[in-house]
Amino acid sequence: MKKFYLLFISVMLFSCSSTLDVVNNPEPENPNYTYLALGDSYTIGESVIETQRWPVQLVEQLRARGYKMAPPKIIAKTGWTTQDLLQGIDNELSIHRDFDLVSILIGVNNQYQGKLITEYEEDLRTIFRKAINHSKTKEKGVFAVSIPDYGYTPFGAASQEEISAEIDRYNAVFRRVAADFNVPFYNITPISREAKENPDLVASDDLHPSGLMYKYWVDQFVNQVAEKLPE
Repeated sequence: MKKFYLLFISVMLFSCSSTLDVVNNPEPENPNYTYLALGDSYTIGESVIETQRWPVQLVEQLRARGYKMAPPKIIAKTGWTTQDLLQGIDNELSIHRDFDLVSILIGVNNQYQGKLITEYEEDLRTIFRKAINHSKTKEKGVFAVSIPDYGYTPFGAASQEEISAEIDRYNAVFRRVAADFNVPFYNITPISREAKENPDLVASDDLHPSGLMYKYWVDQFVNQVAEKLPE
């Protein structure tokens, strides 16, 4: 597969699909619940506005259900590998800071940069341990979101079969590690593969998900996430 890493990490167009309406529920004065989102460009919402990032949309949907959620704490940057995320966690979190919810979505840049999948698994296990340590209810408060398949975007179309096969391999490891830690794994990859037939699911950079796709992700797992919040 041709490597266009500089393009991958430098796309900085901030626009969104006009087909998505985002409802902003008022931020509660005294929020009861906190949320930590760990990841890369998919978690920080490359090429969409802040309100369309999926962790932000998740919080909004939980608020709409009556949960007094604080804004999400997001530790994620475009281009991050598992090693970068581990460093980011250590840099940005004190050892004693805990959250009601913690999400993990990481791995596409390990795949893109041709990192060893054994290294990915080793790092991923460390990330899960850290996530559980920063969860108030330990593994009960943690969930994983699968790696989307950028082979179905205009950017990856020329190498779709190879990309998709590699993403499947990484997600198989991701799913297995999540199961080992008794953490649910929400598989949004099939939604990402709808982008080939629905251009509204792709951001203006032709690579990352649009706010509408992120909404579909959240719609899929918000009920299960809500059940994780303590009464």
